[in-house]
Amino acid sequence: MKRIFLFLITNLAILLVLSITLRILGVDRILDAEGSGIEFNSLLIMAGVIGFGGSLISLAMSKWSAKRMTGAVVIEQPSDPTERWLVDTVRRQAEVVGIGMPEVAIYDAPDVNAFATGMNRNNALVAVSTGLLQNMHKDEIEGVLAHELSHVANGDMVTLALIQGVVNTFVIFLSRVIGHFVDRVVFKTERGHGPAFWITTIVAQMVLGILASMIVMWFSRQREFRADAGGAQLAGRNKMIAALERLKQRHEPSQLPDQMAAFGISAGGGGSGFKDLFMSHPPLEVRIAALRGLP
Repeated sequence: MKRIFLFLITNLAILLVLSITLRILGVDRILDAEGSGIEFNSLLIMAGVIGFGGSLISLAMSKWSAKRMTGAVVIEQPSDPTERWLVDTVRRQAEVVGIGMPEVAIYDAPDVNAFATGMNRNNALVAVSTGLLQNMHKDEIEGVLAHELSHVANGDMVTLALIQGVVNTFVIFLSRVIGHFVDRVVFKTERGHGPAFWITTIVAQMVLGILASMIVMWFSRQREFRADAGGAQLAGRNKMIAALERLKQRHEPSQLPDQMAAFGISAGGGGSGFKDLFMSHPPLEVRIAALRGLP
């Protein structure tokens, strides 16, 4: 709750500062002089509702969506020793980090991967692939589970949704301000909105959306470092490093749907140069080095 409150307050403060800045710079007066101003307060409210609405709805539906997209089957009653060990390990780790017992699921995929999701740290879902169960030793799987439990304990799903809501709000707000400015000042539209508004708004939204994605992915990479450190603390550094080393050896693309790629422990191959800015996960060798450097 504290995390949600702080992010909402931060977003409102940033929007307030942005509104005041635009007024100080005289953007609204320039628009008024051209025949029609823009109502910043209404636009801010609209942008905030749209920006956060989609993000929070996605968060609320995250468990249901994850099960549907991956075909993950929740273990209600363990049917074999592997499932029993999986559930017991998650239960033990959840007790250590002080969260409610997550649902534990297995989904059919050949890649070595796992993910955690859910809008509540006490009502989450932790799922592992069949490929992970078939290709990892128990110590390595324990490291993976510790990583995912750390995500849940850190509230990373909520944090990422809120960050997405913040940047969505800015993209919607700024793209319409830019579109309105170009329409009124450059093309001299006097009434309503001309084609220039819609074209400029769409282009601006695409460009700002790319920049926003870079910001969200930067936060995503930072949370991976935190989850690795938390996993090392929970399961032991050697187990966490062994898990990442195994992922590095496999070097295979993630089979998770694009909408869920940021939630897997591995997002597949790394990028290079400019592509690094759009990676949801740091390169595995960088994550391993970070773990080795922990005190």
